[in-house]
Amino acid sequence: MLANTMKLFKKLYGDDVDLRNKAVNIRENCSSCERHSSPNIKIEDLPEGDGLKITVSSKTNGETVYIPAFISKSGVIDVVKNDFYIEDGADVLIQAGCAIHTESDKESKHDGIHRFFIGKNCRVKYKEVHLGTGSDAKRIISPVTDIELGDNSYFIMDSIQLDGVSFTQRETNAIVGKGAHLDIKERILTQKDQEAITKFNVEINGDDSSVNVVSRSVAKDNSKQTLESKLIGNARCTGHSECDAILEGDGIAIAIPGLIANNPEANLVHEAAIGRISKQQIEKLETLGLPEDEAEKYIIKGFLR
Repeated sequence: MLANTMKLFKKLYGDDVDLRNKAVNIRENCSSCERHSSPNIKIEDLPEGDGLKITVSSKTNGETVYIPAFISKSGVIDVVKNDFYIEDGADVLIQAGCAIHTESDKESKHDGIHRFFIGKNCRVKYKEVHLGTGSDAKRIISPVTDIELGDNSYFIMDSIQLDGVSFTQRETNAIVGKGAHLDIKERILTQKDQEAITKFNVEINGDDSSVNVVSRSVAKDNSKQTLESKLIGNARCTGHSECDAILEGDGIAIAIPGLIANNPEANLVHEAAIGRISKQQIEKLETLGLPEDEAEKYIIKGFLR
C-alpha cells in the first residue's frame, strides 16, 4: 500500500488490525493492491466488470472480511461493484468503507455498488465507514447497497460518515423475507458546504419479519442533509423508521418519511425530530465547568455514538 493509503487504513480501522488469516481485498486508486481469501470466504474477480465476487460458506462462524476502497490522490474517479453470496447459516462481519485523500483542486470520486444475496438462517453485520482528508477539493462518495435477505436471517448495517466528504448520495434497497430482521443504523456529520442525501427503500415481504431503520445526523455551518425513508409492508410484519437531526449554524435538514401498508397486519411507525441542541442540555454541562463550545461537542459526540 502507498503511504497515504496506509494512513487512511488506520483512520478507518485503527492501528492494531491484524489481517493475517483473514479474507481481505484492499482497493487502491481503482485496482486491488492486496487480496487473499480464507478457508471459508472466497474473494475473486467478478466475471464481468470491475469488482469482486465474495462467497461466504455455510461453515463461516464469527469470521471477518475486509473490503475497503481507498483513493490516495486527486483526480481519481472510481466505480466498483461487489457481489456477496452468503450461504445458509453463515455468521460473518463485513468491514467495508471508503476513504479519499486529495492534494490539489481536482475532485476525486468513489461509487461503490454492493449487492447482498443472503440465504436462510444467516447472521451478517455490515459496517461501512466513509471519510475524506486533504485539500479543499471535492471528495464524493456515493454508495448503493442492495440486500436480499433470506428467511430467518439477520442483517445489521452500521453506516458512519463523520469527516471530510463533500457530497454523498447514499441509497439502500432491501427485500426482507419470512421471519427475517433488518437493522440499519446511520450516523452522518456534515459541515461547511457539504451535502448528504440518503434514501432507504425497504420491502417487507415475509410474515413475522421486522425492520428498524435509525438515522442520526448533525448538519453544521451551511451544510445540507436530506433523508428519504420508505417502508413497504407487504406481509404480517413490523417496521420502524426514525430520523433525528441536530442543526448548528445555518445547517439544513429535511426528512421525507414514507410508510406503505399493503397488508392489514403490517405495523409501520415513523418518528422524526429536527432541531438545535437544547439550552437546558448545554446549561447542565456548563454547571460541570465546561464552556459552551465544549459542551456542544460533548453532546454531539454522544448523539452520534
